[in-house]
Amino acid sequence: MSRRARPVLVIGAAGLALSLAACGSGSGGSPSGGKVKVGLITKTDTNPYFVKMKQGAEQAAKSENVELTTAAGKFDGDNASQVTALENMVAAGVKGVLITPNDSKAIVPAIAKARAKGVLVIALDTPPEPQDAADALFATDNVKAGELIGAYAKAAMAGKTPKIATLDLAPGVSVGVQRHEGFVKGFGVSASDPSIVCSQDTGGDQAKGQTAMENCLQKAPDINLVYAINEPAALGAYTAIKAKGREKDVMIVAIDGGCTGVQAVKDGRIAATSQQYPLKMAADGVKAVAAFAKDGKKTSGYTDTGVTLITDKAQPGTQAEDTGFGLQNCWG
Repeated sequence: MSRRARPVLVIGAAGLALSLAACGSGSGGSPSGGKVKVGLITKTDTNPYFVKMKQGAEQAAKSENVELTTAAGKFDGDNASQVTALENMVAAGVKGVLITPNDSKAIVPAIAKARAKGVLVIALDTPPEPQDAADALFATDNVKAGELIGAYAKAAMAGKTPKIATLDLAPGVSVGVQRHEGFVKGFGVSASDPSIVCSQDTGGDQAKGQTAMENCLQKAPDINLVYAINEPAALGAYTAIKAKGREKDVMIVAIDGGCTGVQAVKDGRIAATSQQYPLKMAADGVKAVAAFAKDGKKTSGYTDTGVTLITDKAQPGTQAEDTGFGLQNCWG
């Protein structure tokens, strides 16, 4: 995406770079009448999901004629950098901040301080805990996303005895907990059901997903179904499964809907994925802050930004779109 001015780097106390996405010139909402400032803080700046989220925010900032400031954690789970970024943005005079929390609980005090100073805080993708710690949440219904692939997997197993591996995110991260809970609910089992023979955390990382799957296959060689928190973890699992020569008899389901993941569904490496829409989350968030700047009304509550089951092997009782639709609406 083209920009009208060169990026400016502001280094915070923890050494985090804030990229001032120049969606126009001006003083950014200062008393002298400059543009409204909006902040976006993502979990990382390398995951394609958050790259697409940033693009959505940039596009909306341009159309709304506001100035966008962006920052990210150095790695998934990096709360300290997000706190520093939020403090820097508030000090710089942002009207609102959009944030995907790395730690849903630890970020809450920083959010509270920002809100106390009149800043609108909207969580994207991942809710803080408690959810009402932020003014609003724009996100996928992560429980529903899990339910969709859980129900799909149940139907696709066609009466086979399930031996399930769950490749999860990390302790204390609400999005991972919600997706896991949705999957087991959709599959029709409890979290402690004996059909779940192995559970490993992956951080949503492909390499860690591969290692986790290798560990699970050592523990339970007869695994025939893998639930993955996201498509990178799913593709890591596929590598481990293929190395054992079992890619034909182990089903993998995932959540995300990135272009690489949807292509993996088309290629048969992943059976199905639940597609979410990060560009819409960020764009709607920027628009909400711009509206707040105009009329003073804060958006509140939860806004569902949608989720769609993507597969080329639809199952009875499930509603899905094929990979053609998925590739038209993917990200990354």
